[in-house]
Amino acid sequence: MKKVYDRIMAMRGNLLSVMAKGVSLGELARVHKQDGRSTYASVLRIEGEEVTLQCFENTRGIATNDRVTFLGHQMQAICSEFLLGRRLNGAGEPIDNGPIIAGEHLEINGPSFNPVRRVIPRDLVRTNIPMIDVFNCLVKSQKIPIFSIAGEPYNQLLMRIANQTDADVVIIGGMGLRFDDYQAFIDNAERSGSLEKTIMFIHQATDPAVECLLVPDMALACAEKFAVEDKNVLVLLTDMTAFADAIKEILITMDQVPSNRGYPGSLYSDLASRYEKAVDIDGSGAITIISVTTMPGGDVTHPIPDNTGYITEGQFYLHGGRIDPFGSLSRLKQNVIGKVTREDHGDIANAQIRLYADSKKARERQSMGFRLSRWDEKLLQYSSLFEERMMNLNVNITLENALDLGWKTLAECFEPQEVGIKQLLIDKYWPKK
Repeated sequence: MKKVYDRIMAMRGNLLSVMAKGVSLGELARVHKQDGRSTYASVLRIEGEEVTLQCFENTRGIATNDRVTFLGHQMQAICSEFLLGRRLNGAGEPIDNGPIIAGEHLEINGPSFNPVRRVIPRDLVRTNIPMIDVFNCLVKSQKIPIFSIAGEPYNQLLMRIANQTDADVVIIGGMGLRFDDYQAFIDNAERSGSLEKTIMFIHQATDPAVECLLVPDMALACAEKFAVEDKNVLVLLTDMTAFADAIKEILITMDQVPSNRGYPGSLYSDLASRYEKAVDIDGSGAITIISVTTMPGGDVTHPIPDNTGYITEGQFYLHGGRIDPFGSLSRLKQNVIGKVTREDHGDIANAQIRLYADSKKARERQSMGFRLSRWDEKLLQYSSLFEERMMNLNVNITLENALDLGWKTLAECFEPQEVGIKQLLIDKYWPKK
């Protein structure tokens, strides 16, 4: 039942205060302005009968005697097949000049999926990026962030994954995007031919902060609907730091006492409630989440990456335009390496990383002017080939070809007895001269 009030007690920033009864947290309201226009707001805090709402737009033009109508439900996402190929803002409204979307109305930010219906992740998600497929496999229903800093090509990496994934539906949730980043996602989807299976929920840097909070909820609510309908969904979120900053901005306006560096004590729960939507549903589809977390100043102990690391199942470190093999980790890769992939996968991956670590020491000796041994020279040669063939994000090859290329690289630099791999695998996979 709708409740209507015609007196606004106070306004500060994008916040309104109304004396109201029988409303709930997160409930949606419509503020009717004097000029006939209206804007949405959502309930942020309830103290007795005083209700604080966050406006989706600037409060300019709102008078204290404007009507506020509580709609009796939280923000909803509209989900149907008509969403595919469309672009929407954080409030779920089309921003691509297309028609209004018809479909089922879904409550957003609901509880995560029933654990009884979840299955253990065991399926590989192919990206054709060697640093992921070979060394830190992405597994269906995994939740994993890309830790990076501003200026790194993390959005380009997300685009590569979106283009090359075999997921049925790709949902992109952009938060705090500059217009050129937003346009790059559009151009990429059109150029790659993936637009027909892509849905975009976009919050630009100039949009209200509350819409930034809604983007992941909108994206994940739709992802759950598609997953229940037996679709494999890949959700790409960028940037979760903008999401956390929007939470901080709103709570500071509400005079809440911060917990750590201005962020609220609920930050862990705010992040976990979104990441835990990743699921592989028994007898149905799956949701895989890859997010971007830009670390302010490259500080991994910052509250956002620090909390994220406890929630997610590993991370990809992106710096210098490359995925760092030492800082990156996929905690689910053991579920697929050598089980759904080739028998030599684990051994060849471990050998390459071990030798690349040794090559770093050889490079240090070279930079300090020490005389290099024949072994050091081999390591330096290998290091150059490894960075060119495996770490370069422009490399686009299948997992099997990447494994073969790994064997070829080792054979070009070392003798079989020098790589520390089982003789049985060397006899089978070592390139014949």
